[in-house]
Amino acid sequence: MTLTLNGIGMTSQRTRARMIERLREQGIRDERVLTAISAVPRHIFVGEALAHRAYEDTALPLVLGQTISQPYVVARMIELLLAGRDSLGKTLEVGAGCGYQAAVLAMLTKQVFAVERLAPLLAQARDNLRQLKLGQVRLKHADGMIGLPEAAPFDTIIVAAAAARAPQSLLDQLAPAGRLMIPLGGADQSLCLFDRTPQGIVETRFDGVRFVPLLPGVA
Repeated sequence: MTLTLNGIGMTSQRTRARMIERLREQGIRDERVLTAISAVPRHIFVGEALAHRAYEDTALPLVLGQTISQPYVVARMIELLLAGRDSLGKTLEVGAGCGYQAAVLAMLTKQVFAVERLAPLLAQARDNLRQLKLGQVRLKHADGMIGLPEAAPFDTIIVAAAAARAPQSLLDQLAPAGRLMIPLGGADQSLCLFDRTPQGIVETRFDGVRFVPLLPGVA
């Protein structure tokens, strides 16, 4: 695979196109999501040693036992959050990791806040996003279970780690008509969408997934 720092070579362009075609075959239909994922060079976020696998539809390891989510899961979560809406609006990502999903989100909305509890990962995310000149993503070293109350409310909250239940602090930070997407469960996890409606919070469960656990505190 031919890779460059600020873009991709012809071989990788074809590999990226195949990734997008796989996403279509797996049922991703929102062209906004497909365009956003196509625009982000995933190889920048996985490190040189794994760059040859960057466009496979699989999660890949990061430092400290964390992972970068597989492209399908990123696409599926964002597509569900966008369903029936014109925009994601003001967005909070919990679990920024290496910055990949934040970069995809930045293709879809102008206001992205991302928190990460692990300082080494946050530093990596900053470097990765700087390469892509995505200064509109605001990163913070913080406890994701608390969210980011000083910047709330949010139209969209997306959580890249699994919890036993949706943290009330995150539900409280949803704007009217806001949406929260979070994997819930232990050994068996599923994507859960929470909608703030005039009648209260409505929960809908979707696909089975596997995420690292959502942990309190910072490190």
